[in-house]
Amino acid sequence: MGPARTYDLAVIGGGVNGCGIARDAQGRGLSVFLTEMGDLAGATSSASTKLVHGGLRYLEFYEFRLVREALREREVLLASAPHIVWPLRFVLPHHGGLRPWPVIRLGLFLYDHLGGRHILPPTRSLDLRRDEAGRPLKPAFTRAFEYSDCWVDDARLVVLNARDAADRGAEITTRTRCVEARRRDRLWHLVLEDQRNGRRFEVTARALVNAAGPWVSEVLHSVIGQNDPSPTRLVKGSHIVVERLFDHDRAYIFQNADGRICFAIPYEREFTLIGTTDEDFRGDPADVAITDAETDYLLAAVSEYLAKPVTRDQIRWTYSGVRPLYDDGASKAQEATRDYVLSLDVQAGQGPLLSVFGGKITTYRRLAEEAMDLLGPTFPHMRGPWTANATLPGGDIKATLFREWERGKAEHYAFLDPEMVWRLCRAYGTRVDRVLASATSRDALGADFGAGLTQREVDYLIGNEWAETAEDILWRRSKLGLHISDDGRSALEAYLAQASVASQAVGAR
Repeated sequence: MGPARTYDLAVIGGGVNGCGIARDAQGRGLSVFLTEMGDLAGATSSASTKLVHGGLRYLEFYEFRLVREALREREVLLASAPHIVWPLRFVLPHHGGLRPWPVIRLGLFLYDHLGGRHILPPTRSLDLRRDEAGRPLKPAFTRAFEYSDCWVDDARLVVLNARDAADRGAEITTRTRCVEARRRDRLWHLVLEDQRNGRRFEVTARALVNAAGPWVSEVLHSVIGQNDPSPTRLVKGSHIVVERLFDHDRAYIFQNADGRICFAIPYEREFTLIGTTDEDFRGDPADVAITDAETDYLLAAVSEYLAKPVTRDQIRWTYSGVRPLYDDGASKAQEATRDYVLSLDVQAGQGPLLSVFGGKITTYRRLAEEAMDLLGPTFPHMRGPWTANATLPGGDIKATLFREWERGKAEHYAFLDPEMVWRLCRAYGTRVDRVLASATSRDALGADFGAGLTQREVDYLIGNEWAETAEDILWRRSKLGLHISDDGRSALEAYLAQASVASQAVGAR
């Protein structure tokens, strides 16, 4: 191993919290190194229900601070990334045997007013006998509330935070595992291993952040060498994606008899996303997968409300993730707090260690701010908070003007299929022109892998968004895996293999 480079801050973990902290820190003038053992958003951060929301059900557990903060962040994120975050209306049918109507009304009144809503429309009552939202439901459901939250492309949110951090000077290293981290001579010394070739190297940093998500305890114990019990509770959440169940663009939130809730959300134009479950998890988070029992639970939950039951043969994809929640002693997994806890370990004369427990996508930005506040004494000359009014890459357009801008792009790229332009605008925002690189014809975009994915876009993802495999591209940088054919995937894999060989050849010169 050669001489180590010293950074102000090293971050272990390339999920939403790790990338959010790296972005915030680099923007404050610190030098940042982030290492991720797999792909960015390769675990929990790409396995969410894809919502930026206040967490309506958290009001039942008196998590008022968390809900207030999340509601405020909802519009901050909408303003910062209107291409990957957009408003979504939720229909909550009243189930006579569950929560009383006045209780729901009170909860939604609080939901409308706790967070200082400015952009999103307020709650309203629906007569399901007249509103089209009632058509897919059983006739017994006659009234509902409709309220606002937001949808988010979770994996792209992570990548855009990493991209912004890198644009500001951070070093983002993927497929590189931290195998050891020790304090020595006032610094953290990290030994890292490139998962592609086994090569090891070392970096040093003045402070270390452990944002390893469901592996946060493993990093503390096996990488850092601490023996104290970890306050982590691993909770599994699974989702199914089925053929589209309804034609309108609103989502449903269904109450279940066990106290849990289930969402049915328009997904990728042709599908409906159903989730989530809440189960305690033991084992390696890398091996998480939906069980038959979870599948049956989700199918039964939505079929309780829908006039036409949802069956297994309608399932087109499933995914599962492990949430690294803070263990607050709740008896049920669904009651465990979604709030985050930042644990700061300071030893005299040595670099601090900050470990991240819990959290949710909606509050990642505030979590990053609080993390930097805690590390403030180590970096007394760093700049102050800045992300509340900053846009993410491609997001430098007002949310209220996004659809108009989108229509303009469809006209500008009239030689492309409108659905393709819509997807590219949603994925890349104002950076769409960088992806298409002033192309004036479809042929100029190179090989066509199907579903609107071209060689030009793949090259952009390799060069700018750390994509290396077909799975990176089809399931995290996009969800084209739901649309592309087996032949298209094979062609993509062959192209990536050639690109990898060419890259290695250049690097060997």
